[in-house]
Amino acid sequence: MKAKKQSAVKVILIHGNGGGWPKENWLPPVAKKLSKLGIKVIFRRFPDPVLARAKYWLPFIKKLGADENTILVGHSSGAVAAMRYVEKNEILGSILVATCHTDLAEESERVSRYYDKPWNWDDIKKNQQWIVQFASVDDRFIPIKEARFVHKKLKTEYYEFKHQGHFSSWDKKVDFPQIVSIIKRKLVLWEKTQKTQKVSE
Repeated sequence: MKAKKQSAVKVILIHGNGGGWPKENWLPPVAKKLSKLGIKVIFRRFPDPVLARAKYWLPFIKKLGADENTILVGHSSGAVAAMRYVEKNEILGSILVATCHTDLAEESERVSRYYDKPWNWDDIKKNQQWIVQFASVDDRFIPIKEARFVHKKLKTEYYEFKHQGHFSSWDKKVDFPQIVSIIKRKLVLWEKTQKTQKVSE
């Protein structure tokens, strides 16, 4: 992947489906804290918010400027969309919260069309420098075997909890400081790598 400037790094927050306004759950405080660090944050309501269909969401991610300088942070369907997007597009890294890889035998998930074809796990890994994943055993929507399968295929930096549910406001998840800390850490490591590369040139 091409060298990048930290000043150009941006974070795109991708909410889940169901029609809920994205300014719920832990998304607003994460956006605010990242902005205070001087990182450009793009936090928008996606089109087709109820069904979150791929034909609308993937072009919208592109329209928001997701490129090799971008960190995608996706929750639930937003995490699935992030994985599909990275199959064909380079980004800097991604954080996947409560993701899955099948339609869970749910028509509401099947209509999104994210699951119509096999996953290209190799390209998802190749097209970004790192992937962090959060999952919880007691997620009422996503069986833990789904998250573990994604972890196995993508070799993610994996954090599994017992009592975080679906990482939503229903589960009293109204902040997510770990995400902010991880992004800070990843950018510091990346900056050190860039300096080392410049010295060796």
